[in-house]
Amino acid sequence: MKMETLPPHTQFTQPTLPTVRPRRWRKPAIALVVIALAGGGWTVLRAKQAPAAAPAPATAAAKDKKEVFELSTGDIAAVDARSLAVSLPLSGSLAPLSSATIKSKVSGVVEATTLQEGMAVSAGQVLARIDQADLRARLQQQQAALDEAQAKLALATKNETNSQALLKQKYISQNAYDSTQNSVDLARASVKSASAMVELARIALNDGVIKAPISGVISKRHVQAGEKLALDMPVYSIVNLSELILEAQVPASEIPRVKVGQDVKFRVDGFAQRDFHGQVARINPSTEAGSRAMLVYIAVKNDDSALRAGMFAKGSIVTERSAVAPIVPLAALRNDKQGRQIVYKVDQGKLIAQPVTLGLRNDDEGYAEVVDGLSAGANVIVSRLDSLKPGAAVKLPPAAQAQAVEPAKG
Repeated sequence: MKMETLPPHTQFTQPTLPTVRPRRWRKPAIALVVIALAGGGWTVLRAKQAPAAAPAPATAAAKDKKEVFELSTGDIAAVDARSLAVSLPLSGSLAPLSSATIKSKVSGVVEATTLQEGMAVSAGQVLARIDQADLRARLQQQQAALDEAQAKLALATKNETNSQALLKQKYISQNAYDSTQNSVDLARASVKSASAMVELARIALNDGVIKAPISGVISKRHVQAGEKLALDMPVYSIVNLSELILEAQVPASEIPRVKVGQDVKFRVDGFAQRDFHGQVARINPSTEAGSRAMLVYIAVKNDDSALRAGMFAKGSIVTERSAVAPIVPLAALRNDKQGRQIVYKVDQGKLIAQPVTLGLRNDDEGYAEVVDGLSAGANVIVSRLDSLKPGAAVKLPPAAQAQAVEPAKG
């Protein structure tokens, strides 16, 4: 048996295993992976944090942006341009400018009365007739007396002519002629007297027919047919309603404001929605006893005869009137720190403190005339909005925006 001898280094040794070299690249790779993961995580985290951080500039912008205040219709008023008037209140009763109570100029029995209360009459129209039999008899009597006087005058004139011829021939004395001439003068005076009596009797006969002296409306019939009229007894009362007089009392302290020709506007009971107009015609120079007020007489045209005598009227006298100019509500007026009068005007969406110069002021209507500082169509604040300050952003209501656009189009 042949035995082989192994090499010495192989004796009693374990089998040789393959040599494994340590992988030195792993640590750098792992480091790179860790770095990559860290970078990716940081990127993801940055991406997640970015939306949360984005609102920060928006919030700052919101803080910088001003709040817009929306106005309501009741908060603003548009400046109008018209004439502004200042008035003085008054009240009084209406009276006819012309009226008449017709009285009888003769005595007699009333034959007929042709008109009644409320009927219109014209000047010269017959109202009543009186029995004229007695009046005609008187006229005839006076006419006979006139005829007698004229006959006596004719005889005296003839005697005066004869006496003058005799005086020239010296058949009679101068005294006899003077007596004849005096008889002529007396006869001539008698004729004049008789003629006057005839004229009076004729006038009395005409007065038996009672006529209306003015045009108007019968307000009262005082007699009936068949009644006996005495001298100066009232027969009819007539009022002319075409023009009336409003007699109003005004305090003496206010009289300096009242001038002849000033316009008056008033209303009466029964015509609550209708305005009547007149003008100051006269001013009484003395005050009324007790009230210490003065009467002002206002002429009122009554062409449609709507007004009646005795109606109570209440109105006002326009003592001052401005020209057509912008007017602003008194509620819009304010005072700034310098004591100037201003209004808050809305201009291009912003609130502006606009100084104004005022003229005529009417506290009853609540308006004042603007001499300088505003023009018609401007929108001003009338509500007391303490939170609004000049420079604030405001928004007009739709109706006001439409009104602001229309003048621009025109």
